Amino acid sequence: MKMVSVVCVGFAALCLSTPTVAKPLDKASVLQLTGMGLGDDAVVAKIQSDKVDFDVSTDDMVAFKKQGLSSPVIAALITNRYVARVESSLVSPDPAVPHPAGFYALQTDGDPRMQRMEPTVTNQAKTGGILGYALTGGIASMSVKAAVQNETSKVPVSAQPRFYFFSAESNGDQAGAWASGTNTTVSSPAELTLVRLTAKSGRREARVGSMNIGGAKTGVMDKDRIAFNHTQVRPGVFVVEPVAALPAGEYGFIYSLAGGGAGGAMTARIFDFTVR
Repeated sequence: MKMVSVVCVGFAALCLSTPTVAKPLDKASVLQLTGMGLGDDAVVAKIQSDKVDFDVSTDDMVAFKKQGLSSPVIAALITNRYVARVESSLVSPDPAVPHPAGFYALQTDGDPRMQRMEPTVTNQAKTGGILGYALTGGIASMSVKAAVQNETSKVPVSAQPRFYFFSAESNGDQAGAWASGTNTTVSSPAELTLVRLTAKSGRREARVGSMNIGGAKTGVMDKDRIAFNHTQVRPGVFVVEPVAALPAGEYGFIYSLAGGGAGGAMTARIFDFTVR
């Protein structure tokens, strides 16, 4: 019998020691506490500790006063609204869930999930068409290309991929932008350019400029651009989709071309992906 008593006492102590999470107070609970005559200090402390699950309108204030609530208690109700904390996620496929600012590919193989895309840094600036440029006295164009390492991307997607752009605004930052890593900021997918990358031995290339006798051009040429749509789904969050299905190959969203020629190519940042 003693052994049974000890076990029962130990189990009871374990149950009593298990922490419980207090729920926010509703209107009925507040009125009940006030009606018990606990005093303002105790009721206000309870409200500050557990919060309340309702907003207090002007009509509510009038009604509470008529029901005997004091001004300090009403003030505590106004300033202690419970707000559920939503954890940020790197993989949730739901764009309503907060995500760290950045660019994401929606992966649909297996369970849907987000894959955050880190920008690939340009490691070389190359020129093409130099011979034609020289032989024609600059009439033929010479191209400037940005090169990135590896022949394929670590972000595989389908032929009709979907991407999500989360700016800092999506997490409550009024600045609305996020740092690109090159002393610039990105606030909208409108600042990105989608291009197909040319796979070479050990690298991929994108044309980011040209030069001929008529002058120099900086940035992706119009004929190299791939059309895409972007739609805002909530403040600071955009869904990004190519207008048409993409053939298998290497692609990237280019941003941050600071300067022209080889200098601009060396500052390029590319969100690269592979269409399988």
